[in-house]
Amino acid sequence: MQKWKCLIVDDEPPAARVLRNYIESLDYLEVAGTCSNAFEAIEMLNSMKVDLMFLDISIPKMLGTQMVRTIRTTPRVIFITAHRDYAAEAFELDAVDYLMKPVSFERFMKAVNKFRQVCTPDPELNDHSPGFLYFRTERKMVKVFLDDITYIESFRDYIIIHRQTAADLKVKCGISSVESMLPHNRFLRIHRSFIVSVPKVTAFTTNDVEIGTRELPIGRSYHEVHEKLTSGNAVFRGIEL
Repeated sequence: MQKWKCLIVDDEPPAARVLRNYIESLDYLEVAGTCSNAFEAIEMLNSMKVDLMFLDISIPKMLGTQMVRTIRTTPRVIFITAHRDYAAEAFELDAVDYLMKPVSFERFMKAVNKFRQVCTPDPELNDHSPGFLYFRTERKMVKVFLDDITYIESFRDYIIIHRQTAADLKVKCGISSVESMLPHNRFLRIHRSFIVSVPKVTAFTTNDVEIGTRELPIGRSYHEVHEKLTSGNAVFRGIEL
C-alpha cells in the first residue's frame, strides 16, 4: 500500500511526539522526519519528497507561515498552533486545515480526512481507507476495527459504538466528527443520532434500517438514504471493498 510521507515541524517535543503517535496509528501515513525549526524543515523538504507537512506556526528562525511563502515547492500543509491570530493568513496559503493545540485525535483525523479528500477526491475510489480508528476512553486509546462496527449512536455529548465481536464503546465525541473520519462508501448517516455500517444492514424500508434485530429510524431530513442504499452501492452488489 502506498503511504503518504509526513513531515512534523514543531519545536515542542511533547507536541511532536503526539503527532508522531497519531500518524503512526494510520497505515496510510508515515513519518518522513521531524524538525524543530524552519531551516531544518526547508533543508529536509529540499532533500526528500513530502506529501503532508504538520507545521507549527511559532517555530524558531521564522514563522511557519513565512516559511511556506519561501518554499519553491510546498507540500500540503496542516498548520498547528496555540494562537488563533494566524488562521486567515494560513488559509490564504491554501492550508488543508488549522489546528489548535492541544490537538485531539478526533480533530487530527478530521484534518487528515480533508487532506485525503484533496488527494483522492472520489471516496469510492480511495484505496487508503483505514482498517481501524483509535478512540480515547477512560484515559486510554482503544483500537476499533471498522469491520467490527455495526452502527454508531449519539447520546448527548457522547457516542456509543456498537460492535459485532466486542463490547459497546462509549466515547465523548460528536457524531458529526466521527462521520468525517469514516469512509463514506462503507458508512452512512441515516439520522442525526445514527450512523450505520452499510455491509451490516440486513433490511430497510422508507422509514427505518434493520441491522439484525435492531431497527433504526431514518430521519426526515435524510432523504438520500433510501437512494444510496438502492443506487448500486458496491457493498450491495456483493463486491468486496
